[in-house]
Amino acid sequence: MFERIWRAAIAPLIAAVAAVAVSSIALLISGNDPLDAFLEMWKTIDSTESVVLIINRAVPYYISGVAVAIGFKMNLFNIGSNGQYLLAALIAGWAGAEVSLPPLLHVPFIFLVAVSVGGLWALIAAILNVTRNVNVVVSTIMLNYIAIGLSSFLLAEVFRDDENGGLVAQTKEIPASAQIPSLNRLFGFFGFDFAPGVDLYGFLPFAILLGIGYHVLLNRSRFGYDLRLSGMNADAARAAGVNPKRMVLITLFLSGAVAGMIGLPYLLADPNFQKYGDAFPTMVGFTGLGIALLGRNSPVGIAAAAIVWATIERATQRLGPIGVPPEIGQILQGSFLLVAVIAYEVVRRRNEAAAVAAAAAVTGESASPPPELTVGQESPV
Repeated sequence: MFERIWRAAIAPLIAAVAAVAVSSIALLISGNDPLDAFLEMWKTIDSTESVVLIINRAVPYYISGVAVAIGFKMNLFNIGSNGQYLLAALIAGWAGAEVSLPPLLHVPFIFLVAVSVGGLWALIAAILNVTRNVNVVVSTIMLNYIAIGLSSFLLAEVFRDDENGGLVAQTKEIPASAQIPSLNRLFGFFGFDFAPGVDLYGFLPFAILLGIGYHVLLNRSRFGYDLRLSGMNADAARAAGVNPKRMVLITLFLSGAVAGMIGLPYLLADPNFQKYGDAFPTMVGFTGLGIALLGRNSPVGIAAAAIVWATIERATQRLGPIGVPPEIGQILQGSFLLVAVIAYEVVRRRNEAAAVAAAAAVTGESASPPPELTVGQESPV
């Protein structure tokens, strides 16, 4: 058990050490003391307020990571999650403000609109792939630009709220029946005190349920087995009766549907938004790509990666006033991700080599790879 934990933790530990080392070098080059900078970062996150803000920031990052990971499991790189969630957030925010429903129906209605828009937008890339063999990476990237342009047009010309004088491009604010209350009161019963104006997203339980559903679907269902088999060996999946085109359609639709929920924590749980406008966060989908890679497509790993990502962003917010370039946070994130991906691959290969050696020791055979065949020589198999 401890060996498994060590093998799972060694790559992130190496990445963390490397990220700190690279960031320290960058700080020294810029004429700053790394120790002072990291102490200031620690002071920034060493409070209940910071913990709440980190969790709030990590929730949409986690949803974004899960959306991308669904495609990764089948070797489908859904680079278009950013456009999918922006278009879904716009239409869901507009639709939620235009209808009047009781709370038990209003929130599910906005969920339904968001996942439908995100899934259908991703389905365009899936249809292009199965009918015209268009590369998913290329099509989803192009659809990002189309979604951004389309959402900008719809916001300015169709869904704009003219009641505020038209000074700000935004939709109407969704009514109270569609707003998810914060978890402050719930955690207050357990003795947690929250600073005024700091609310723990009520969307957090939905993100946890999403992670559980992702795990069950991918690891405890026939569909998940077919999806993973298609990603590992498409020919074997086809031989087992799996329709590869059907799997591409369903997988990309699910990935887009989850991506459509990325903006819902802001719309439904953040009192600073609760409408779609020019100030709405616009790059969360791209962040999910790195978080999915860092978390190795595991629900727990993605959660840890989202928290680490959000922690770095929060910790570097107060570096500017003390003269430290705030870009040090981007250096931390980038070096952490790069080294983690490399370390994961090195550890994976070492584990595979150890497994081959162990199997060879049990069977009494050599662990060396089979010799290459010369020209004209037939394989003994």
